[in-house]
Amino acid sequence: MAADATSAVTPPPAPAGICAGRVVIVTGAGRGLGRAHARAYAAEGAKVVVNDLGVGPDGSGESDGPGEPGGPAHAVAEEIRAAGGEAVAHGGDIATPEGAASLVRAALDTYGRLDTLVNNAGFLRDRMLVNLDEDDWDAVMRVHLKGHFLPLKHASGHWRAEAKAGRVPHACVVNTSSGAGLQGSVGQGNYSAAKAGILGLTLVAAAELAAYGVRVNAIAPTARTRMTERTFADTMAVPEPCAFDAMAPGNVSPLVVWLGSTASAGVTGRVFEAEAGRITVMEGWRPGPTADKGVRWTPSEAGEAARGLLADAEPPRPVYGAR
Repeated sequence: MAADATSAVTPPPAPAGICAGRVVIVTGAGRGLGRAHARAYAAEGAKVVVNDLGVGPDGSGESDGPGEPGGPAHAVAEEIRAAGGEAVAHGGDIATPEGAASLVRAALDTYGRLDTLVNNAGFLRDRMLVNLDEDDWDAVMRVHLKGHFLPLKHASGHWRAEAKAGRVPHACVVNTSSGAGLQGSVGQGNYSAAKAGILGLTLVAAAELAAYGVRVNAIAPTARTRMTERTFADTMAVPEPCAFDAMAPGNVSPLVVWLGSTASAGVTGRVFEAEAGRITVMEGWRPGPTADKGVRWTPSEAGEAARGLLADAEPPRPVYGAR
């Protein structure tokens, strides 16, 4: 019997998942957390722009040009396509205006839209403060802070134009901070300062971009990556087969995928810690004990008042690595 003509042209079913049909950019997606995020988004039906410059853990080494095959961005994009998903590689430097602009264009030119931006790219140059060179300070600030700001700026420009044209998007940004940004880390003054700056940027962006249909949140993840090999050396062992791998990067990705989907509607300006099977909403700086004299204090009076307030205040969380 001849095949039914109607059934012969029936399109394949739309991809399932909470991000079906969405277009997602993930920076620093060639390895570690970024790779896990990109693959997890694709598994939930998203079309993914995989960005990675292809440099070493300290930012050194040769980079992969935007059109050069064989680098980590291309490898991850190929992994996604081999699994039946859709992905395109981008090897540009997102800490430059040109690279960030081309990243957004890659999404729009390839897929015709952009729904979610995951800012994840970064590297380390650890030194104690007295040994920290200005170049190491500037390089870490550049990749983390400028590498968050510029993609956010260019993506937001597109979303603002869409909103002004009457097409208010359901857009999401997920920024990547760190426990070092929340409480500091010995030997990582540059990294801690950059990651704390990302938290401030997240709060401002959430407030400024809400009118354009853009939500902005941040995560502070803990997982096994090239960047954490020395920091968590004692807890990095891969577990026995069938045991839960608490340090696997993929443990963080479900929250990141949810934050980048329409399912997280109404959630913005928030910071989450994510590690193993644990998710924590961080509550940030809030007023604690206070005293108001009503007029100017003398130094002695101010000190006495501060001592009294500190006695009633919650102690700060210890800095990572402090003794």
